[in-house]
Amino acid sequence: MSGQAPATAANTAAPSETAAARVPVDVAVGVLVQPDGRFLLTSRPPGKVYAGCWEFPGGKFEPGETVEQALRRELMEELGIEIGPAHLWQQSVFDYPHALVRLHFCKVFVWAGNLQMREGQQMSWQSLPVSVEPVLPGTVPVLRWLAEERGFTGPLPSA
Repeated sequence: MSGQAPATAANTAAPSETAAARVPVDVAVGVLVQPDGRFLLTSRPPGKVYAGCWEFPGGKFEPGETVEQALRRELMEELGIEIGPAHLWQQSVFDYPHALVRLHFCKVFVWAGNLQMREGQQMSWQSLPVSVEPVLPGTVPVLRWLAEERGFTGPLPSA
């Protein structure tokens, strides 16, 4: 994990008391799903917090952007693809030592273009259980939600 301290709390209801004093950063996250059910995970690029950890792609909102606008821009910047409809799916707040983030997860089933790792990251199409590690702590709840939807009862990474 590049020497970064692990996230201290995952919470889908309310942030910790310490986090409550901080303003959350809104992040749009794409859960790209292929027809066979596999989903895309990408690694955090070198030089970023949690470099090398696996996550769903996406990024911070720019001022005035909606979730879908932010996701479209981020996936074009990071992966070189243009997405079809973004289906707002789940939202969670995660308290990392470096930032309080409000994650807006969208499922994406349609995209155009060839995936390009424009930030030096790696990519992997995964199914449950995931075979890549380490998984970013904020990604673990998403894997649980996917497991619930799919009736998967096997092992999942822990935060």
